[in-house]
Amino acid sequence: MKYTPLHPDFYITNRQNVVGEMEQNSVAILTSHDEYPRSGDTTFPFKQNAELLYLCGIDQEETTLIIAPWHHNPEYREILFIKNPSPEMVVWYGHRLTKEQATEISGIKNVMFVESLEGVLHDVMVNSQNIYLHFPENPRNKVTHPTQEFRLIEKLKKEYPLHNYKRLAPVLYPPRMVKRAEEFKALRKACEITHKAFLRAVKAIKPDMYEYEIEAELIYEMTKSGATGHSFAPIVAAGADTCILHYIKNDKKMQAGDLLLMDFGAEYANYAADITRTVPVNGKFSPRQKQVYQSVLDIYKETIPLFKPGMTIHKINDYVFKRMEEEMIKLGLFSEEDVKNQPKDKPLFKKYYMHNTSHFIGLDVHDVGQREVVFQPGMVLSCEPGIYIAEEGIGVRLETDVVVGEKPIDLFAEVPIEMTDIEGLMS
Repeated sequence: MKYTPLHPDFYITNRQNVVGEMEQNSVAILTSHDEYPRSGDTTFPFKQNAELLYLCGIDQEETTLIIAPWHHNPEYREILFIKNPSPEMVVWYGHRLTKEQATEISGIKNVMFVESLEGVLHDVMVNSQNIYLHFPENPRNKVTHPTQEFRLIEKLKKEYPLHNYKRLAPVLYPPRMVKRAEEFKALRKACEITHKAFLRAVKAIKPDMYEYEIEAELIYEMTKSGATGHSFAPIVAAGADTCILHYIKNDKKMQAGDLLLMDFGAEYANYAADITRTVPVNGKFSPRQKQVYQSVLDIYKETIPLFKPGMTIHKINDYVFKRMEEEMIKLGLFSEEDVKNQPKDKPLFKKYYMHNTSHFIGLDVHDVGQREVVFQPGMVLSCEPGIYIAEEGIGVRLETDVVVGEKPIDLFAEVPIEMTDIEGLMS
């Protein structure tokens, strides 16, 4: 394992909190994500189900967790099912957790192999009235393929149609949004690795290099520093590509005079970092690039202190949208008169700033939490204003991760962001 697991008390407390929200005579059942085949007997890198991770910490395929606190058999009140690490399987795929190791990570005493799941599941179901199941609830991400969670829901409803089925998301999502000390250790480690990767990459940038060469610098430093991978596909975009919000080809040659936008983050212990910096390929910002950069930087600095309890993403957006309008007028992108005459449903600033300013961060880079959620201390969100002028080939985005509090904490406060500091690094 590349990372140090969180303390088992963290997962024990999480399960206790879930039980406290469940109705009597209930059971909660969670499954791992699938392994997706790539070709032959190879698979894509495995990414664990965040909800399962949050409750037991087991970062392994073919895992099922059953929480049945009212079951008459005390041994069935908390059961973890894992893959059987048979000698034959280990020869092909390497180490898999033993029962003892799974207990050490999760704090769950009763660990069984998946071969026992069907019989135990039937016992638990017939001795329960309410069944709590998870299915992703994100208005921006509709699941369109039959995941393991979806297949479990279909199976149970078919075999046990008279039970009362309940959503686990409203129970799990609120506590997941507020990070605890163990989680902050992992988040800070992810940010520390991301910081090191940025410093390595920015010092390597030169005209006539390819974007993927800089991506390679990021990958090298993150892997060397113990990251489990990228928290999302990195964006390394030069020139006109800085205006493509989710550009991930990273295959163009960087020219002198271009800006290079790097949006990336390391993942550590399954917790995600997310940063964006925009730098000049030749080491010096042009006068126009400086104007645009300074506008974004001013908004960035003003917005971070707003991440206080009681705020929402909607309120953050309201402030940033107004400031974007003001800065874009200064940049000559449109006039005050144009703003007065703009259609209410199509504000002019949207041409140059198309996205929102913030999203929740945690076990996923776009973690659970919607725009109307009221901020509480310990929540972690991105702050990422940007201005994208396609006709000039200039896109600038600056992003950090912020911990909500009366004095918000910038997790990337030490990463260079002033233009003079960026130019100094690149010299």
